[in-house]
Amino acid sequence: MREIIFDTETTGLDSREDRIIEIGGVELVNRFPSGRFIHFYIHPGDRQIHPEAQAVHGISIADLQGKPRFAEIAEEFLAFTDGAKLIAHNAGFDMGFVNQELARLGMDPIAPDRVIDTLAIARRKHPMGPNSLDALCRRYGVDNSRRTKHGALLDSELLAEVYIELVGGKQAALGLEIVEAVVETTTEVDVTIVLSQRPKPLAPRLRDTERAAHARMIESLGDAAIWKRVLAQPAETLPAE
Repeated sequence: MREIIFDTETTGLDSREDRIIEIGGVELVNRFPSGRFIHFYIHPGDRQIHPEAQAVHGISIADLQGKPRFAEIAEEFLAFTDGAKLIAHNAGFDMGFVNQELARLGMDPIAPDRVIDTLAIARRKHPMGPNSLDALCRRYGVDNSRRTKHGALLDSELLAEVYIELVGGKQAALGLEIVEAVVETTTEVDVTIVLSQRPKPLAPRLRDTERAAHARMIESLGDAAIWKRVLAQPAETLPAE
């Protein structure tokens, strides 16, 4: 099972007008990092970066000089993600931008059934929140000390660790390994067990005062009491201890 954890950084919040300026993704195979990743800085053409957006990700137009346009990296991105589930935090935002970029190129959008939103998963699992990526890193002990600014590849790497915790992937994988493990042995061993008598019998567990209290309790019962019928039986018919 292939899954691509990905993230985008953009010039602003409106996918109809704003553009992707960074995209990164890491591959999971059976919920384990494969070591494969994809990462691009992308020039937004004539679209300027909103100051509020730049304050979040720290990417300026000057940083993007000489970088490819989305049209130049689209095929590589689609090839890397082909056949895999796409996983993002607040996926509707990222997929809105990706599909808008594809639409500008006359390409088909990525189908919604290929997309998993970790924010939705986190809100179901932790309804009291908070469920930002930073909050989830703290909750699951994922080290995000390098995250002073948003960055698509770094955020993808952090989200991959969070996602595995969210869906219990480590435990599931461990269980799979245990189920598939087969141990064979061809050695036969004859074992003889010998029961020996105690050199000294154990002391009685009941004290005389307890036995007397029990006898008085039985005397207080009616003639139909089970205890009286049991005690009336010969000792050889009583069950062995």
